[in-house]
Parts: sequence; structure tokens; C-alpha cells
Amino acid sequence: MTEKTVNLRGLKCPLPALRTKKVLKGMTAGEVILVECTDPLAAIDIPNLVNQTGDVLEATNRADDVLTFRIRKA
Repeated sequence: MTEKTVNLRGLKCPLPALRTKKVLKGMTAGEVILVECTDPLAAIDIPNLVNQTGDVLEATNRADDVLTFRIRKA
């Protein structure tokens, strides 16, 4: 199974969370996405979104100004 990367760099709150939610709705259980964001508020918004949807936030990484979230669809 391959991971799909979703590039949300340059988008400001609330767009990263809204776009992530839209992608998650189109996924099937077990699929994984890597979400890349540059908005600092995504560090709060994306984990909260994943908590609300019941999906799994497997990893969070920050490299320079880019936040990367690895999310598995439940």
C-alpha cells in the first residue's frame, strides 16, 4: 500500500484542516496520507481533526517551516 502526499503548503487556517478532512472522507480504511503544511496553526488543527474523525495520527514531524502529519484512515 502506498502513501499519498497532500501538499497544503502556503494555505492558512482553516484551509489545511478542511482540505485534510475532504481527503480523509474519500479514503478507505487502512489507507495512509502524508499531509504537508506550513501554517503553524496546523499543529493544533490537524491533530484535533483526526481526533474528531476517529482516524489515527501515526506521526508528526517538523522540518524547517514544514509540518508533516502521517494519518491512517480508520
